Formats: sequence, C-alpha cells, structure tokens
Amino acid sequence: MTDTPDDSQPRRMLTLKEVLAAVPVGRTTLFRMEKSGRFPASRYVSAGRRLWFADEVAEWQTALPHNSRMGKPGDAHRVSAHPKNV
Repeated sequence: MTDTPDDSQPRRMLTLKEVLAAVPVGRTTLFRMEKSGRFPASRYVSAGRRLWFADEVAEWQTALPHNSRMGKPGDAHRVSAHPKNV
C-alpha cells in the first residue's frame, strides 16, 4: 500500500484514454479486469464520465509480479500519482 494521501492536494484522476496508454490491454480487457477485482475500480464523476485515481493505478502496477504476463514493471508507461500542475 502507499502512504496516506496528502489531503492538501487533490488526487490525480485518469481518463480511460490515459489508463489505456499506461496499461497494455484493450478496453474490453480493462473493464473485465475491473469487474473481476483485478484492476482498481473507476469512479463516475458525472453521468457517463468515468475516471480512475492515478495513485491506485500506480499501486496496481507496482504490485504486479515480475513474472506477470504483462511484462516487467516499468515496461509499460508508468502512471504518476502526483498531478503535474496543481
């Protein structure tokens, strides 16, 4: 698990496009992984607008075993849990 989030800063959120750029799976596979609990759950921020917390995606990436079929950690684009410009 990661450290307690800094409550003074908002948690960075990722769009579906950003998650798919960071996680080398297709859209359908991503949603299946999420539904089965093998990927962090998204949150609806409005009707039809689903986002993921970047820190949860980064934590999921870090937790992948080195012998995972997705490759070694670091092979895919890593997600930063910290916003670039706040």
